Amino acid sequence: MIKGVILAGGRGTRLWPITKVVSKHLLPVGNQPVIYYPAMMLKNAGIRDILVVCGSEHTQQYMEVFGSGKEFGVHFSYTIQREPGGIAQGLGLAKSFADGNPVALILGDNIFGDDLLGAVKKFSKTEKGSVVALKEVPDPKRFGVASFNKDGTIKNIIEKPKKPDTNWAVTGFYLYDNRVFDVIKTLKPSARGEYEITDVNNFYIKEGAMEHFKTKKYWVDAGTFDSLHLANLLVRKNNK
Repeated sequence: MIKGVILAGGRGTRLWPITKVVSKHLLPVGNQPVIYYPAMMLKNAGIRDILVVCGSEHTQQYMEVFGSGKEFGVHFSYTIQREPGGIAQGLGLAKSFADGNPVALILGDNIFGDDLLGAVKKFSKTEKGSVVALKEVPDPKRFGVASFNKDGTIKNIIEKPKKPDTNWAVTGFYLYDNRVFDVIKTLKPSARGEYEITDVNNFYIKEGAMEHFKTKKYWVDAGTFDSLHLANLLVRKNNK
């Protein structure tokens, strides 16, 4: 059984001063808080046991919004990421929750036009290795970028490259077998002091255990004022 993890521990400094009083993941997009979208994405992909990794400042707010998850048809658990140490560190907090099962990780400010069920189905064939969701973007320098071998498999992922080989960005949706927690233990902080999910992904690539799913519709992370505005426009346009 695949367990779901929503990473919602960031401080949202690019949205200050609003995020001094409310989590960026609870800001409105359309008629829902941002975090509803990744939560329902997991539910619609058949993942019903979900851990929300929160910052200590906003844990109570998440619990008030989601509760146990009963009214959404899922079960929510909560844990606290006390310091922002990167995506991989946040995922590492889910080891006990995963209890030996594979995990689907989604970033709490990511909103997708695709339903991502295809990625889950691809992973579920074996529940081994990893699957990452990719999106072709016009500005790949801002993201982790995948390059490919001649057979179409991922050759490597480079974080925010100055000269990207492709326009295929790694989005905020990842599927991993349970070995991911052992991989995270081996990581060292990057130059910016964080445990990078790109290092986790490159471990699976070197093993030949990384597959990918190319999304076709929109993808946006609602972490800045501009992207939050864009997310609202896209959601409203596509929900008409």
